[in-house]
Amino acid sequence: MKIAKSFKLALNILVHSKLRSWLTILGIVIGVAAIVAIVSIGEGLKQNVQSRLQGMGADQITISPGGGRAQGGFRGPGGPEDDHGGGSGVTSEDTKNLTKIDLQVLRSVPNVAAVQGIISGRGEAYYLAQTATLSVQGVDPTAYNEMTSAELESGRFLGPSDYNAIVVGYSIASRTFKQPLALNRIITIEGKPFKIVGILKESGSMGGDDNRIIMPIDAARDTLPDMDPNRLDTIIIKAATADDVDQVTLDADTKLMMSRHKTNSTKDYSIRSAKEAQARMASISSTLTLFLGAIAAVSLLVGAIGITNTMFTSVLEKTKEIGIMKAIGAKNRDILMIFMLNAALVGAVGGLLGIALGTLTSKLLPLIGLRLMGGGPGGMTTAVTPQLVILAFAVAVGIGIIAGAIPAYRASKLKPVDALRYE
Repeated sequence: MKIAKSFKLALNILVHSKLRSWLTILGIVIGVAAIVAIVSIGEGLKQNVQSRLQGMGADQITISPGGGRAQGGFRGPGGPEDDHGGGSGVTSEDTKNLTKIDLQVLRSVPNVAAVQGIISGRGEAYYLAQTATLSVQGVDPTAYNEMTSAELESGRFLGPSDYNAIVVGYSIASRTFKQPLALNRIITIEGKPFKIVGILKESGSMGGDDNRIIMPIDAARDTLPDMDPNRLDTIIIKAATADDVDQVTLDADTKLMMSRHKTNSTKDYSIRSAKEAQARMASISSTLTLFLGAIAAVSLLVGAIGITNTMFTSVLEKTKEIGIMKAIGAKNRDILMIFMLNAALVGAVGGLLGIALGTLTSKLLPLIGLRLMGGGPGGMTTAVTPQLVILAFAVAVGIGIIAGAIPAYRASKLKPVDALRYE
């Protein structure tokens, strides 16, 4: 029997058992849709994390106070958090700050393109009769411009000769004050006037520059309260190439331990790279995606049981027809092909509908998530990749074939005489 004829007969079986077939298909639809939607969340998380970490620079290494190489997360060129401690998880009593001496030591490390020290704190800003306490970051303008992944909404970055000049994060410029900040406006920080020379584009990143004022490091030392003239909150190293990161990290660690008279067990700073963070986050997101996918796969298992049940019922209903076909010359493999194709059709239809439903759900999830979180960029993202679509469809068809294998085999082995006498 030709494959086209077998397919036509399999389709006929599917069409003429409508309610039972569609209930079975519904089980596959729900399972595939759940997998597509859940895996798309994991894939979106993975892509989002990777894009943010890549934006930080795979060729950059961060050094901050606080012992332990693996402590905390990668801060990137944005530097520490808003407080003076930088969120390192240790108190001022058991942390020795980084200093200008450390900066000079790190500049002697081979294969280093640039090094910058960063200080950070909070200062009271005054603008058009309004005050707000804002995060301020002092940077080396030349090194910062070379390392930063931030983009400008308008204006320019800081220059080497700037002092009373600042670059403002998007959120501060647009949301902090009743009157939005604009280029060339004067804003007072801790009693000192500063001219706005640049406004950054919105990044949406929790640790980005949206809620930060960036000024030259010398101006920050003179402006922020209780600022030690030698203290640095973070040091960022830019390796010559991304391939040099591991060696530069090792060399920088060795030189710092020698300079600060520390060992691996006693060192009072942490050193980490975006490359390490990328690998760690990729592993975490992959594990999360696998876990969520496994949960959704339970629905597919239920669907497979439904297909098996439907196929057994179809075989019983079509027993006489099977006997007639065998009596007029149909072979075992023809019967097997018909029922296997019928099972594959159930899986294929369920897979296609499940992919459509799962894709629609994945598109709606970010909108629902953003609404729950109050909107804005940087919220939930999803990604339905071609690989995911192909895999979901293949799994659905595969489950249909596997679930229908035993009933189809039993149908093919029926003896014509017994099948014709079946009531």
